Amino acid sequence: MVDALNTTLSRGQQIVGIFIFGMAVGQIPAGLAADRFGRLPTIYFGMGLFVTAACVSMIAEEIDVLLIARFIQGIGAASAIVVSRAVVRDIATGKDAARLMSLMTMIFTAAPVIAPSIGAVLVAQWNWRAPFIVIAACGFALLFGIRSNLIETHTPNTSQHPLQQLASSFREYFSHRQSIFGLLLLGLTPAGSMSVIAVSAALTVEIYDFSITQYGLIFACAGLSILAGAAANRWLIIHFEIMSLIKLGVTLIFTASAQLVVVAWLDAAPFWWVWCCVCIYMFTIAILMPNVTVLALDPLPKIAGVASSIIGTTQNVAGAFGAILGALIYDGSVRNAVIIMATTGTLTAGVFLLRPLICPKPLVHHRDELARD
Repeated sequence: MVDALNTTLSRGQQIVGIFIFGMAVGQIPAGLAADRFGRLPTIYFGMGLFVTAACVSMIAEEIDVLLIARFIQGIGAASAIVVSRAVVRDIATGKDAARLMSLMTMIFTAAPVIAPSIGAVLVAQWNWRAPFIVIAACGFALLFGIRSNLIETHTPNTSQHPLQQLASSFREYFSHRQSIFGLLLLGLTPAGSMSVIAVSAALTVEIYDFSITQYGLIFACAGLSILAGAAANRWLIIHFEIMSLIKLGVTLIFTASAQLVVVAWLDAAPFWWVWCCVCIYMFTIAILMPNVTVLALDPLPKIAGVASSIIGTTQNVAGAFGAILGALIYDGSVRNAVIIMATTGTLTAGVFLLRPLICPKPLVHHRDELARD
């Protein structure tokens, strides 16, 4: 791609970051649109934007055109993330919502693990444009799937000016301590996971002398840990209450992060110890994320779109911050490779212990405010 578009490698590598930045920028507008105009119009517009931008990326002849198209594609993709969570809140609450969120976590985490391998095969068999062709085709397939299977689950609300509606939705969100408590838990863990992902290649190849091929298998273990956690949560939610599972998740993440604090203090550890802690952290994310998301959204049935976008934007910003900070402080030491994950996991446990101060009242479940049975 760099050769074909006559650009530099550092410029070409921006196609991933600019897409993620577009997803972060697009979530708040998507959430407002989902509450104001309905879930279906928002997802149709967003996926239409996604497909159009994918087609432009597919035929781009200049790197600037490709980067702009990728940014717009990220904005379109944001609608899918926001609306999917909002629809779950529209139709379910409590344990039912947690099981659906766990399934979504499995899907969301499987894609980043599988997609690079598929992309590599496509490029090897054809050329660098092949992945964009497949992305566009998948977008069309998703539009067809939405048209065939998804129904409107929200009554649109256009009684206020858009800015007033957005402001009132933000006030509504932050008036519920339960939602604030959930947001604090959800905002910390992505910073830790993305910090390690950002330096994982250097950690395994540079510090511990594994090969690139071995690194791929090692990294896959972390991805599979998330899938295993999501699958376990879908079974556990049948037998245990949401707060019990959140407590389990916090216990596991503290177990992993406390060990990483020791590793950082020693600035040395066997690789199996370090990576087991990373995998436990990833496993725990798949337990915490669906249950805490349900906890945060439960008091907000009427503004689930904006509430979903607040959660998503916070996670994206935290993840980006963790990845950037992790890359900046990395100096070839084990300490700096794991210190952010160690810190965020410990802070997550601290937030949970402060729950009586942050969210002292009983948990809220609006089971009577569902879009349909």
